[in-house]
Amino acid sequence: MMINTYFVSFSRLKLVFALLLGILSIRTQAAAPAPGTRQIKYLSGKDNRTNVQWDFYCTGGRKSGYWTKIAVPSCWEQQGFGSYNYGRDYKTYGKNFRFADEQGIYKLNFKVPQAWANMDVYLVFEGSMTDTEVKINGKAAGEKHQGAFYEFKYNISNKLKFGSSNLLEARVSKMSADASVNNAERLADYWIFGGIFRPVYLAAYPKQHIAQIAVDAKANGNFKMQVYPEHLKQALQVVAQITDLKGKLVKSITANVKATDTVVNIATRVNNPLLWTSETPNLYKVNVALKSGGSVIHQTTEKFGFRTIEIRKGDGIYLNGVNIKMKGINRHSWWPETGRTLNDDIQLMDVKLMKEMNMNAVRMSHYPPDKKFLEICDSLGLYVLDELAGWQKYYSTAAGKKLVKEMVLRDLNHPSIIFWDNGNEGGTNKELDQYFTQYDFSKRPVIHPHHRPGNAYNGIDCNHYEDYYSTKNILADTNIYMPTEFLHAQDDGGAATSMSDFWDLHWKSKRSGGGFIWALVDEGIVRTDQNGIIDVNGVNAPDGVLGPHREKEGSFFALREIFSPVHITMKTLPANFNGSIPVENRFHFTNLNQCTYSWELIDYRKPNENDGGYITRKKGTLNGPSVAPVAAGELHVPLPADWKSYDALTLSAYDPFKNLVYRWVWKNNNDRLLNSVMTLTGKNPVAVIETDSTLQLKSGAIALTFNTRNGQIRSLTGNSGDPLNFGGGPGLVSGTATFKDIKHRQEADGELVEVSYTGDLKYARWKMFNSGWVSLDYEYNLPQGDYPYAGITFNYPENYVLGAKWLGKGPYRVWKNRLQGVADDVWINAYNNTQTGSAPWIFPEFKGYFADITWMELNTVQGKFLIAAKEPNLYVRLFDFYGLSGIKPAPALPSGNLSFLDAIPPMGTKLALGVDMNTPKLGPNGELNHLNGTTKRTLYFYFGLLEQAGKGQQNFTRPVKDELFDTTPSPAPAKSGKGQ
Repeated sequence: MMINTYFVSFSRLKLVFALLLGILSIRTQAAAPAPGTRQIKYLSGKDNRTNVQWDFYCTGGRKSGYWTKIAVPSCWEQQGFGSYNYGRDYKTYGKNFRFADEQGIYKLNFKVPQAWANMDVYLVFEGSMTDTEVKINGKAAGEKHQGAFYEFKYNISNKLKFGSSNLLEARVSKMSADASVNNAERLADYWIFGGIFRPVYLAAYPKQHIAQIAVDAKANGNFKMQVYPEHLKQALQVVAQITDLKGKLVKSITANVKATDTVVNIATRVNNPLLWTSETPNLYKVNVALKSGGSVIHQTTEKFGFRTIEIRKGDGIYLNGVNIKMKGINRHSWWPETGRTLNDDIQLMDVKLMKEMNMNAVRMSHYPPDKKFLEICDSLGLYVLDELAGWQKYYSTAAGKKLVKEMVLRDLNHPSIIFWDNGNEGGTNKELDQYFTQYDFSKRPVIHPHHRPGNAYNGIDCNHYEDYYSTKNILADTNIYMPTEFLHAQDDGGAATSMSDFWDLHWKSKRSGGGFIWALVDEGIVRTDQNGIIDVNGVNAPDGVLGPHREKEGSFFALREIFSPVHITMKTLPANFNGSIPVENRFHFTNLNQCTYSWELIDYRKPNENDGGYITRKKGTLNGPSVAPVAAGELHVPLPADWKSYDALTLSAYDPFKNLVYRWVWKNNNDRLLNSVMTLTGKNPVAVIETDSTLQLKSGAIALTFNTRNGQIRSLTGNSGDPLNFGGGPGLVSGTATFKDIKHRQEADGELVEVSYTGDLKYARWKMFNSGWVSLDYEYNLPQGDYPYAGITFNYPENYVLGAKWLGKGPYRVWKNRLQGVADDVWINAYNNTQTGSAPWIFPEFKGYFADITWMELNTVQGKFLIAAKEPNLYVRLFDFYGLSGIKPAPALPSGNLSFLDAIPPMGTKLALGVDMNTPKLGPNGELNHLNGTTKRTLYFYFGLLEQAGKGQQNFTRPVKDELFDTTPSPAPAKSGKGQ
């Protein structure tokens, strides 16, 4: 019996073991490369997270003069070697300046599989700054490569020892021996580094293989391809199979190739292909196999898209027969810790951030990006301007034509690339234009980005940094206008500043091709020689709408609203609102009924609740109307009958991929929103105490004391019984106000103090209610004119402030010409002293102008106090800040530091040291406030902490006296009786 049991158990064990071996075999087979495919062996890491240590010797600067290790890929400055330079240092420091010119010598021992002995093996560098000389086992791999941002390779098959150790040596010079390469790449407005900063790998191909394929797939389904075979020994077949991304076969083509052929041309037609656009990034694959009989010798696969690019001169830029406009931005390949050495997550993050801003285009500034970035642009949908380096000086023809070839051959099959940029702002060698066309099978247009008029090329004028009115004139001219840089986003200027005016102008102009903001990120580098500070080189590099680690500035969200393809301009709910919302479709290829929409009815959290935000009371979805691209229509929200009994209505729009396009919020009127916040009736009759120079009103612990000689607040005690240093007002921020007199009288619900003035401020009527709440009615009448701001102001010690909580637009500050991107909610923000574009990049900024405030509670070391307004459109100015740094920071601030305003200033732009506050030239919203007539407003104050919702008595005893904040002098000690 035992033997039988043992036999059965052993049989079962053998069966399990056999199954495991089968599974392992299947997995091993699945992991094996497909027959005839390229095989890759990385000698470096693949990115800034997976680098490999190589032997390294630096010839100058830090950690120089001895052999050590370095991570590859990397910029060697970020590994502690050599010296830093910013590309404009030659300008900053003058004629005696010299760039750091150290070299880095790399060594790596590596093995090559014996199985590769009968293959062509290439050594590939994806990017090395700047001149690179390579040896394999002591022999030169090929000619010295000159140019940092371009992929280059050497066939090293005859220099390798297969199955044993090999030595790779690379000497990298950060300054090129070719002056034109330095001029194009290193005399530039960006950080310049040294090192092998992109991956290095071996690529092994069968001896007979396909070296390159070039695809040209048009919107009408016409498909053409060039296949470049190498080292053919006999007649073969090329078999091309076109599939969709799900693997479904769309078309198969076979062509015969002779041993002497260097290129094979293939053509076919695909019926009704799904087209590639930024809104519909439909991709296909073509698998190209080199076959002998039925056997695959070599095969390769490329993704591509069907689309047709046209420049219709004097008309516009067309994709697939549709006029399109670029909602674009300039992007550096950048990460603070690792410079230009990135990883796939950073590439994906940048594309997603641009898509989140509702952008559809990106310009590569000022060099080709990593390959992965282009692949993501293909798959998620961004139009790309791929740029040959040349910041304001250009490559020689001899040097440049090699780099054009490397750039074009690497990138030509990406459907996202719609134009080639030949340099930037004078960095255009026009002799190189022909080489883009020579190497690009699909013959994309070439453009010349420039900062001077008169440099239009191929019917497109790209002139940089025109103002609103010069833009208007150019758009009325004969060329298509597509500025490849505009609205320079330095500090808190540019970018979304006046973009609503600029974009409205571009959108409505037939000859506009859109444009590209400068720039996506603040190019701040973590300095390994300065204790890890993030350095933006002063005024040179803080010009992004994102911080170095992609911290979002206010312009990020404003651009998201301005560029929203679901375009809604309704600012408030009309009195007769029935759920219908006018909408414009600013997609180019998408009907609004392809989007999805949701709505909510919400109630906001109150000041006496701990949390911010809101509570959703009711919600639903709605079908989008059929509104064709660039047409207009109406969305209808199916509101319940009681919709007016809630604090606000929200509407969210989602694109066909379920990505949020934008969320709009329309709040109810302030009077309703404040009903449950303010309590004006109370049980503490107001006491009045007068002296020869003061007038005090007191309800409970709250006491408000006026200086009867100027009508301003002299002192204030909150409901805690402790002082609050709020006062110094009201002062008029524009116009004149001279104190006249002060009177007071008792009313049924409190005590009224009326301060009258001569000049533009007519009166200020203070009232303390029996509940301790205080109101301030005021009226001013400014002479007709243009004013940067209007309203009243007070003072409060900024260094006492802990944070703020408010119901209103937020969480970011606004300017008169950048009111977009903020939504009504209850926001909470801790105090920070952020200066936009500077460390530590804490956003949103605490200080600034905040819009449409219903109530705001300031949290301070002296306690809390609350300000509220029933009238709409109140701006609150929080403390001292600037938008643009300079000798004189701009724009100028109102007097005081805590202001309640009816008008705020516009923001200008800045480029390096040049602060430009001539804001009217940026468009209508950049003009100062045109004011005339009477303004009346009522503010409400509660000086202390409101009774907390749901909070009862707690088990502790409050001290009678607070020693920390008590400023009462201690009594003098009693004198001793001795010696009297």
